[in-house]
Amino acid sequence: MRVLMVLGRSSGGIGAHVDALTTDLRRLGHQVRIVTDAGTAEHFGWSDADQLWPLRGGAGLIEAPLDWHRIRRLAQSCDVVHAHGHQAALVAAIAVLRAGRQGGPPALVVSLHNDLPASGAGVRTFTAAIGWALRRADLVTGASPDLVALARECGAHTVELATVASPRVAALLADEGKGAAPGPDPQRDPQRHQQDRRNALRRQLLAGAGIDDPGRPLVLTVSRVAPQKDLSTLVQAAARSRVPATWVVVGGGDDPLRARLEQELRGIRTEAGVELHFVGPCSDVSSWLRAATVFALSSRWEARALVVQEAMAAGLPVVATRVGGLPELVGGAGLLVPPGDPPALAEAVDALLRDPERAARLGIAGRLEAASWATPGQEARRWGGRYATLRPG
Repeated sequence: MRVLMVLGRSSGGIGAHVDALTTDLRRLGHQVRIVTDAGTAEHFGWSDADQLWPLRGGAGLIEAPLDWHRIRRLAQSCDVVHAHGHQAALVAAIAVLRAGRQGGPPALVVSLHNDLPASGAGVRTFTAAIGWALRRADLVTGASPDLVALARECGAHTVELATVASPRVAALLADEGKGAAPGPDPQRDPQRHQQDRRNALRRQLLAGAGIDDPGRPLVLTVSRVAPQKDLSTLVQAAARSRVPATWVVVGGGDDPLRARLEQELRGIRTEAGVELHFVGPCSDVSSWLRAATVFALSSRWEARALVVQEAMAAGLPVVATRVGGLPELVGGAGLLVPPGDPPALAEAVDALLRDPERAARLGIAGRLEAASWATPGQEARRWGGRYATLRPG
């Protein structure tokens, strides 16, 4: 099967998903090409990607004349055009519309990973354009149930739930990686051994980030620095926390926003002994996950957040907002709080820090749930079969 993947600017979950799906589909013998922008291609090491991305961020539409001859030629060469995200859906729908060929145009698949923007310039026009693209698709998938509902509301004809798996889950479940600490025999005292290992990793990581380690629990957030992640709520929650802990945010993104957040968190070293630090991006967050005590996420919206999957696989209790696909994902592996509610977030984190046994139970529940998920390789096989039903023969 010849597949054209289309996605816009991404340095996070959508790009990671397309990277894993493309790799696994190629292993299965499918021919896959990628259309994206130069920054995304560089970030994920896609040296063979077609670096063509004509859309601007937010609710913007086409910003410059496009080489539709090139886009049409790419679409004509494929059996399936698979778009990831709203803007990609619009580009792909136009490409397929213009890609007439003997035997008909390629099948169009659109995978939704994010909600539509609620406000901003051009939102109504953008929403109408996306609705048109979804109605032209042979198949629309949503990464969470609310996205499935959104696609149906927009008039999509065939809509399915298609969860997105993190490629790091398997290694975290196997507890592979560096950082094992000397101490009690893991066979005779596994709980103590695991705690010693977390402590050793925490000391190592904090020292590497230039942070003093007072031996307190580590509350970890892995997140892009972006408005959707609502890190201001996290900062305010840390200020309200009453259990001594070191809160760390791992991730890069919007530098001006990070500067404002760092200004906001000055003085967060409270009487309770709580500190919060932004440590910047990290190519592999597995060690941070293995070192942490609690994982916290303050996002305004998420589908099936890859990093929450990874936290659960690492055995961390999760505190997350009750939005998008997070309630279904987290289930009994953590605590859910309303979005934009710093006191509720602080209270939930403190509750787990005060009750290690409860936190351990939730962490075990998360690992058991993660072990039941389909792997990226299994998802790629399912996608290959689904493509075949859209373009039989």
